[in-house]
Amino acid sequence: MNIEFVETQGEAASRAGVLGLAAGPGLVWQGDAEGYVASLGAGFERALERAGFKGKAGQSCSYDTGSENPHTVVALGVGEAPDADTLRRAAGTLGRKASKEASVATTLALGGQAAPVVEGFLLSQYSYDRFRSKPEPARTDSLLLVGTGERIDCEAGAAVAEAVSWARDLVNTPARDKAPLEIQRRVAELVEGLDLRVETRDVPYLEEGGFGGLLGVAAGSDRDPCLVELWYEPEGSETFVALVGKGITFDSGGLSIKPAQAMETMKTDMSGAAAVIGAMAAIARLRLPVRVLGLAPLTDNMPGPLATKPGDVLTTRNGKTIEVLNTDAEGRLILADALAYAVEHGPDLMVDLATLTGACKVALGDTIAGVMGNDDSLIDRIERAGEQAGESVWHLPLPEEYRRLLDTPMADMKNIGGRWGGALTAALLLQEFVGDVPWAHLDIAGPARWTRDEHYQTMGGSGFGVRTLVQLVADLAERGFGTTE
Repeated sequence: MNIEFVETQGEAASRAGVLGLAAGPGLVWQGDAEGYVASLGAGFERALERAGFKGKAGQSCSYDTGSENPHTVVALGVGEAPDADTLRRAAGTLGRKASKEASVATTLALGGQAAPVVEGFLLSQYSYDRFRSKPEPARTDSLLLVGTGERIDCEAGAAVAEAVSWARDLVNTPARDKAPLEIQRRVAELVEGLDLRVETRDVPYLEEGGFGGLLGVAAGSDRDPCLVELWYEPEGSETFVALVGKGITFDSGGLSIKPAQAMETMKTDMSGAAAVIGAMAAIARLRLPVRVLGLAPLTDNMPGPLATKPGDVLTTRNGKTIEVLNTDAEGRLILADALAYAVEHGPDLMVDLATLTGACKVALGDTIAGVMGNDDSLIDRIERAGEQAGESVWHLPLPEEYRRLLDTPMADMKNIGGRWGGALTAALLLQEFVGDVPWAHLDIAGPARWTRDEHYQTMGGSGFGVRTLVQLVADLAERGFGTTE
C-alpha cells in the first residue's frame, strides 16, 4: 500500500474516495476541516445527530456526500488527548469501513502519531481467505495522511502491521498445512533480506541435546518436531533479550485427549511461537539496536502409539525431571526445554509467550493476557509496553507456597498442580528452568484468539504479543535494562 503525507485536508479530499475526519468532544474537528465540514451542510449535521455522534472515542458516522471525491466522509471520534490505541482503533474503524475503496485519506495523524494510525488501518484490512473459493480482500492501495509527519513513522507502523499479519496467517493456517518443518520453511522465506540468522534444530540434535520435554510431547505424532532458532545481532547492542514462544501446531491433548469441541481452536496453540517469529521480523526491519534470540519449539501433541503416557517421567534440557500426569499440560514441557536452552546463551532477560492455560482465560477473559515472573521491574516494563502497543496484560502473582502443588515422589516435579490456580502453578513450573535470569511469562490463552470483528481486530488468530514484544525491545533500545524511566 502506498502511504504518504499531504499538507492539507483539501488536497486529501480531492484525491480520496473516502475521507476520515477526526473529531474531539463538542465536534471539534482536527486540522483545517472546519470549513470543509461546513461545506457539507445541514445533511451532514443531521447524519451526525441521528448517529448520536459527539466526538467521543470509539464513535463513528458515515455520510454519503453525493460527490465523486470524496464520495463518503467518515466522522471518527477520538475524545480528548487521544492516546496511541485510541488512534489505532479509530484508524481500524476507518479501514474496515473503507476496505473496498482504492484511495482513503484521514486527518487522524495530525496529532503527530502516524505509526499507530498506519498500523490500525493496515491491520483492519487483514483477512485470511486462502481457502475461500471467492475471496474478498481489501482493495485499498493508497492511504493519505493529512499532516507533516515523518516517513519513518509510516514505515514503523507498516512493519509492525506486516509482522502481526504474518503471525495471524500462521495461526489461522489449518494444522495439516503447518507441520513443524513447514513452519521452518515459512520462517526461512520471511527472513529473506533481513538481518536475521535462522538455525533449525532437528530430531538428532534434540535427542543428543537432551530436549526430553519437546521430544516427549512429540512422541505421539507422525510429524517430526524441531526447534527454530532466530538470531538478531546488530553491532553495538548493549542488551541481550531472549524471546520464547510455545509452538504446539495442533493440540489433541495427547492420550489425555480433549473433548471434540475443545479441539476446534487447537490449530492456534502455536500463537506464542507465531508472535515471537513475527516480532523478530519487525525488530530486524526496524533495526532496533538490541541483541535478540527468538526460540520457537514446534510439535504436534497427538495420541499416537508411541505417545507419552500419564505417569511417564521426562528428563529436560537442564537435567530436571517431570512426571507427566496429564498429557494435555504439554506446553510447559516444551517451554521448559526452550527456556533452559535460552539460559545457556546468557541473556540479560527472557520473555516467553504461550497459550498455556484455560485457567488464565477464566481469570482474565478473552482480551487480557496474564503476566508473571521473577522480576517486578521487567513485568512493569511489559505492562507499559502492552499499554503503548494496545495489548492488555495483567500482573498475576507467583506465590512461592504454591510450588508444593507440583511436588511428586516420582520426579523433581509433576506437570500439573491441581484444580485451582492453574495459570500460577504452570508458571511456577516454568520458573524452574530460568535460573537467575530476569524472566516474565505471558499467558495469552485468551487474547490469542479474537472472537469478533471490531476496529483493527479480525475474528480468528489475533497475532497478540507481536506489538508488545516489539515495543518492549524498542523501550530497551532507548533506556536499556534496569530502569523504567
